[in-house]
Amino acid sequence: QVQLVESGGGLVQAGGSLRLSCAASESLFSILIVGWYRQTPGKQRELVASSTSGIATYYAGSVKGRFTISIDTAKNTVYLQMDNLKPDDTGVYYCYAGQRIQGGSWGQGTQVTVSS
Repeated sequence: QVQLVESGGGLVQAGGSLRLSCAASESLFSILIVGWYRQTPGKQRELVASSTSGIATYYAGSVKGRFTISIDTAKNTVYLQMDNLKPDDTGVYYCYAGQRIQGGSWGQGTQVTVSS
């Protein structure tokens, strides 16, 4: 089971940017699906971005045009570039990697707080 560790969260003003990193313990080359989920108290966990290797990239409507998911296989790392952040982007962001949309590995989460 691949181990995932997120980093890069923190406090930022509205309109600012952050880049989240998800470091994997082993190669991501053969892993079909990687993604980022967001958890906000009082709301269900939301898929904000995902990538299916060689097939498609998905973004939630609320982040389209502002967030970008990318993978550096040489570094075994998944990134989420977040630009023009809004207070509604606040939450705990979790990295996911697996062969299907369920049953894969999760990181511990990293807190993102956007102030107005």
